[in-house]
Amino acid sequence: MLYRAVIFDLYGTLVDSFSLQEHRRVLSEMAASLAVAPDEFSRLWFETYKERGTGIFPTVEANLEHICRVLSQVLEAEKIAAAARIRVDFTRRSLRPRPDAVRTLAQLKAWGKKIGLISDCSPDVPLLWKDTPFHPWIEGPLFSCSVGFFKPDSRLYGMVCERLAVRPQECLYVGDGGSHELTGALEAGMHAVLIRVPYEDSHDVHRPGADVWQGPAISTLSDVLAMVA
Repeated sequence: MLYRAVIFDLYGTLVDSFSLQEHRRVLSEMAASLAVAPDEFSRLWFETYKERGTGIFPTVEANLEHICRVLSQVLEAEKIAAAARIRVDFTRRSLRPRPDAVRTLAQLKAWGKKIGLISDCSPDVPLLWKDTPFHPWIEGPLFSCSVGFFKPDSRLYGMVCERLAVRPQECLYVGDGGSHELTGALEAGMHAVLIRVPYEDSHDVHRPGADVWQGPAISTLSDVLAMVA
């Protein structure tokens, strides 16, 4: 198959899935900054994932203000800003490329392939995107919080094809299977492959709705090059 484009997932694919243990520690730090109970804060943070991930809360600060209102906590701009910084710093750390990520993207680009991205994420990811090593290589990044819906919504796959000016059947979708993204890609007419790196602890990652995938699988991003070549 001659692929004209490769579409990547972000977390668990181009970067490691973030640790649930580390995430809970960060949430406790955010709660401390706001002077609210950590258990209640964490519960509300997870409960507002949909609103955060579809842009109903356009900023981390807006999400935090909502949680404070629910907890009847007085809104203090300095505390909100401090908690938001903790979250954004955590996201910045989580956006470190996997060892072979940039090299793989560079080779794909050298071969004339178009490169896209579809990510279910909160507003701090697009906020930081231009400062990541991925920005120069990925032509059509799509973030759920910017467009208003999650994978596997077929509109996401259609939109990324439109941005890259390719047909779905000319695309290879690479992801870790979260959010039923691989079956969504297949239903959209793309080819799809699961990536699951051997060093990742499957019991301590954030991978909601991971598929039970029976299709092709790879263990490194570099393996994408063999599929495309």
